[in-house]
Amino acid sequence: MTNVLIVDDHPAVGMGTKAMIEQNSEMNVDVVENPGEVENIVLNKDYDVLLIDLYIPGMNGIELSKRVKQKRPDVTAIIYTGFDLSTHFNMLVEAEVEGFVSKTASQEQLLTAIRCAMRDEVVIPLHLFRQLRRTEASVSPVRINRTKEEEALFLNEKEQSILKEVSNGFTNKTIAQNLHMSQRSVEYTLTGIFNKLDVRSRTEALYKAHELGLISKAK
Repeated sequence: MTNVLIVDDHPAVGMGTKAMIEQNSEMNVDVVENPGEVENIVLNKDYDVLLIDLYIPGMNGIELSKRVKQKRPDVTAIIYTGFDLSTHFNMLVEAEVEGFVSKTASQEQLLTAIRCAMRDEVVIPLHLFRQLRRTEASVSPVRINRTKEEEALFLNEKEQSILKEVSNGFTNKTIAQNLHMSQRSVEYTLTGIFNKLDVRSRTEALYKAHELGLISKAK
């Protein structure tokens, strides 16, 4: 079960969003209207995702997410805003959050944004994507069409840490405890590792990782 905490000072919006998300049986949602209560709340319950309003009376949603992450670095923070994303795009990209989504998003778009954020992926509207520029493209050409083996070498730090824990024989629950993450986050990250390695199980992942030199074989 994925635990989601919505932070929004508008009760109708918060409860409406909760209803949309909870139509998916995999997610359980709580709503808080007072941002001052959030830090204590996340210490008393293991939330996987924070869905935070960008502008809350007395506090900026981005600043709130930073404060929460100091206490719960594993939590996935998503900015949820009713403002035009285009006018806030640069600020959201530079913010230390895992994603952003408009309050006008459909249920499917909202759930997709949450699931992608938990896999360290970001959903960007096409009109914003086209604004992105590859500033280094003219200096150092990049090979885009990588093989599965080449793609596997681009495991991020979180993926590498979890893969090492898997090689030590730990369960998802133990890995979550060792790395101070939620078990759900470990599971989503493992799915990403399996996709990069083009495998379907832990055993296959370890074999492929050893083959590619991503982890050393146990002595």
